[in-house]
Amino acid sequence: MSIPIRTTTSTIATPKKPSWHRKEYYTAWVYTAPALILLLIFLIIPFFIAIYFSFTNERLVSGSLPTYFVGLGNFKQMLEDGSLHRALLNNSLFGLIVVPVQTSLALFLAILINRKFRGVAVFRTIYFSPVVAPMVVVAVIWSFLYNPGQGLINEFIKAISFGHLGPYDWLSNPGLALPAIMLLSIWQGVGFQMVVYLVGLQGIPESLYEAARVDGAGSWQKFWHITLPQLRNTTIFVLIATTILSFKLYTQVEVMTQGGPENATATVVWYMVHESIHNVR
Repeated sequence: MSIPIRTTTSTIATPKKPSWHRKEYYTAWVYTAPALILLLIFLIIPFFIAIYFSFTNERLVSGSLPTYFVGLGNFKQMLEDGSLHRALLNNSLFGLIVVPVQTSLALFLAILINRKFRGVAVFRTIYFSPVVAPMVVVAVIWSFLYNPGQGLINEFIKAISFGHLGPYDWLSNPGLALPAIMLLSIWQGVGFQMVVYLVGLQGIPESLYEAARVDGAGSWQKFWHITLPQLRNTTIFVLIATTILSFKLYTQVEVMTQGGPENATATVVWYMVHESIHNVR
């Protein structure tokens, strides 16, 4: 009687090639190389060149003057400049006021246009349109609105106060110039934050609101206990982005006030550009 013998053949697993041996690895580098080269040329290399020049007497327009090492002299001179102190103060005030006001207004508008009603797309377009408009154009238009003679804002104030208030010289008054630029910046940038909040609102599960409705929660309770917690990450992003943008304030100042009056609207970026180009420092 023969007993069948079952034979098995074992296959030897071939080791996978390291990721850097794969074709996809080289393909990825081919596609990313142009962006990395541009990043290196226009960002990384200039950054280290600027650091080197900051420790020398080099200027943007220095002619044939010999370059020599000055150590921390440039930084000491800058920190002793009262104009920089005022620019830092203006930027801080701008951020402390514009960031919370713009964020709150953006959330309010996003909640309004998140509802389904006829013509909602028109309102979304209207609220977002200032964001895509060039800031130079926006600043010029608002300069006309702030005109102390026949500016629309002064005319509106005189109309609602029956002529008892106004006109105000918004851009030439040290106490009004910075608030005027704040108002412009809030109006121009609120559409961006609104769209970000709108995306966050549309990502909240409707089942959460239905469960709260069954439990008898009102609109205010749903807002505090569902909407705000669900928008936590969105709010963090909006606050960070708006804070960064507030410290990049330049175009409005350059077009409308040139840092004046009496450095009332000077900002850090405006100060850097003014000192490096106009004062050749």
